[in-house]
Amino acid sequence: MERYARQIMLPEIGEEGQRRLLESSVLVIGLGGLGSPVCQYLTGAGIGRIGLCDSDEVSLSNLQRQTLYGESDLGWPKTEAARQRLSAMSSATQFDLLPSGLTPLNATDIISGYDVVVDCCDNHRTRYLIDDVCAMLGKPWIYGSIGAFEGRISTFMPGGVRYADIFPDREDLSALPPSSGGVIGAVPGIVGAIEAAETVKLICGFDTTLAGRLLTVDVKSMTFNNIEL
Repeated sequence: MERYARQIMLPEIGEEGQRRLLESSVLVIGLGGLGSPVCQYLTGAGIGRIGLCDSDEVSLSNLQRQTLYGESDLGWPKTEAARQRLSAMSSATQFDLLPSGLTPLNATDIISGYDVVVDCCDNHRTRYLIDDVCAMLGKPWIYGSIGAFEGRISTFMPGGVRYADIFPDREDLSALPPSSGGVIGAVPGIVGAIEAAETVKLICGFDTTLAGRLLTVDVKSMTFNNIEL
């Protein structure tokens, strides 16, 4: 257990928490700016099995913020490129490749196979799908979104406040195209790191997750706000 010694020494985690992490499975939906730090930190923390869900390929414009990839990965499916990079970090972690992405046809089958879902996608339609399926299956999920200098994070637990409760304009938001606006690379890094921390806390049994709260981050003014839901 020497590999994880620096987190095992934390009384909130300890050997029991590390065992939970090693036995857990996490589905990461989206392997872009948010998915990159999420996958790296979860792999480093010792998550036993990670689902890599994305239908995209690595492009040159990704490299400004998507730290999983390099120039040699251009044109590769993100699932393949991510697995290659993450496997070099931990040979003990199992990586499931899901290159078809998440769709209404496969969402239930895919999500049912994991303990926790982490949203790293770039569109509302997929988030509503995650919200619906996780509510139906009783699965917790971590929400994250970014734009320009800002980000938002929350944790949704079975039976609690839902994403659809916070954003009730489903039809209007689902009709919007995937996010393609500007963003500085550090923003998804910060938000993704918080999502990874929420995931570790959730698996280890912390009672201080963002469940029932929405955390907003503004890097331009360097302000963080907690909003009770």
